Amino acid sequence: MTKGTGQGIGRRGDRDLKVRVKTAKGRKIGSTLWLQRQLNDPYVARARTDGYRSRAAYKLKELDERYHLFKKGQRIVDLGAAPGGWSLVAAPIVGSTETAPLIVGIDYLEMDPIPGVILLKKDFTDEDAPDQLIAALGGHKPDVVMSDMAAPTTGHRATDHLRIIALVELAADFAVQVLAPGGTFIAKVFQGGTEHELLALLKRHFATTLHAKPKASRADSAETYLVARGFKGDQHDE
Repeated sequence: MTKGTGQGIGRRGDRDLKVRVKTAKGRKIGSTLWLQRQLNDPYVARARTDGYRSRAAYKLKELDERYHLFKKGQRIVDLGAAPGGWSLVAAPIVGSTETAPLIVGIDYLEMDPIPGVILLKKDFTDEDAPDQLIAALGGHKPDVVMSDMAAPTTGHRATDHLRIIALVELAADFAVQVLAPGGTFIAKVFQGGTEHELLALLKRHFATTLHAKPKASRADSAETYLVARGFKGDQHDE
């Protein structure tokens, strides 16, 4: 919006410019509403302008600004990396380059190359995925494991929540197996009351654990992010 316009005019202009999508033949009403929301989402438009691949980039940027997650020289594993928004944010902060890559991303979906990021086209749930990730890091322990993974939805809310939590638990288990001491784990979750065991695991292995909901996360979404910092190192569960 152009500076200098009155607030009332700006609000009216926003309403006038809102894109409305007609329900096309063969398109379900849910798809139409999703498309309309995307076209009117300021973060979607901003991502295109800033060269990011998705609005999710701003969620991670805000989390980093708030909690100082990334530092120069850190090694990172990006789980469920497609389309690459999180790796794009992290690469310049940690100083990952094509000649000295510090980030490895994994997803079963195709991704366009990202300078300074090694991308593995593979399902993280595959048995050999953890070993391949560490091998891609040259055998080094990562300082950050971040996960924006979400299971394909079935439409049944309770089932979808359980599948998402199962993925996060898998990511958390990977993190406590491979993180360097003092490391950080970041993961998307959907609140639903079944993540008690996950939180207990994280509190046992990390100095601090918290929930955060970035402004870029839609207000009507149950989506939130777990941030666990200060990995205590190798431990044996009691």
